[in-house]
Amino acid sequence: MQNIHLFCLHYQKQMLRGIIFILLAEFCFAVATVFAKYITRSSDISAVEITFFRFFIGFFVSYIYIRSQGYSFRPANWRLVLYRAVFSFTALILFFYAVQYTSVTNANMLNMTYPVFVFMIAPLFWKQKIKWVAVLFLFIAILGIYLVIRPDFRHVNIGDVWGLLSGIVAAFAVITLSIAREHDSTAIIVFYLMAFGFIFNGLMMIPAFVLPSDIQYVHLLASGIFGVMGQTFLTIGYKTINARTGSMISSSRIVFAALLGFILFSEPLNLSIITGGLLIVGSIIGISLMHYNKHA
Repeated sequence: MQNIHLFCLHYQKQMLRGIIFILLAEFCFAVATVFAKYITRSSDISAVEITFFRFFIGFFVSYIYIRSQGYSFRPANWRLVLYRAVFSFTALILFFYAVQYTSVTNANMLNMTYPVFVFMIAPLFWKQKIKWVAVLFLFIAILGIYLVIRPDFRHVNIGDVWGLLSGIVAAFAVITLSIAREHDSTAIIVFYLMAFGFIFNGLMMIPAFVLPSDIQYVHLLASGIFGVMGQTFLTIGYKTINARTGSMISSSRIVFAALLGFILFSEPLNLSIITGGLLIVGSIIGISLMHYNKHA
């Protein structure tokens, strides 16, 4: 009986540890967008230059980690690793363009719709039927998106469009990651994502490069560091927590982003945005519970 009690305590501690690390991860991701917003508000530095610093830092961190662990740099499946890198790179670029042109709140809310799109798109890869409940959650998410954006079709905010597209492309990134992890480790997949981003983001940045000032260097580094910290904390968190719980906790980034945007940039936080955010969070939780019940 004592052994069972000790096992339960250990499990609870591991679960709490996972929850704390995922919360820290989502907070770091939200803070990374805050520093990015500071840069785009105060200079002509574009989203492409901001994302370059994240890939630059991430490339060297992942390289040092793989070398220290003695892993091989040769992936088992080049094609899947490349697909994952392309989709993740595109999603991140679109997301930071969204941060540049719309609010921190809207960019994060729209990007965080990706779990709903994953559940809609994934059956097409595995040739499965799409459940009607999943379609219902998609419509709930779409209603939430509408309330967040409140589009005036005479003038659509391009940042909101980038944010929504980032969520859709991120869904493909998550699906390809799921398939790629059947052949390669997370460390290898992340390394090649960072290497791909470092090279291609660097090429994209050359014609648009703007020399940062002293404080902008600090903001660029801070955005990159918090982004890499978020990825690290997320990886640690998912080692001790299941996908269902992790997905639900990840939606906390919407709350962090909304509060930081409201406090630091006086971004609107009206009833429409709050209701839309709740609908998006609700759809993420619903999709997560469907995924859990399917594998229970």
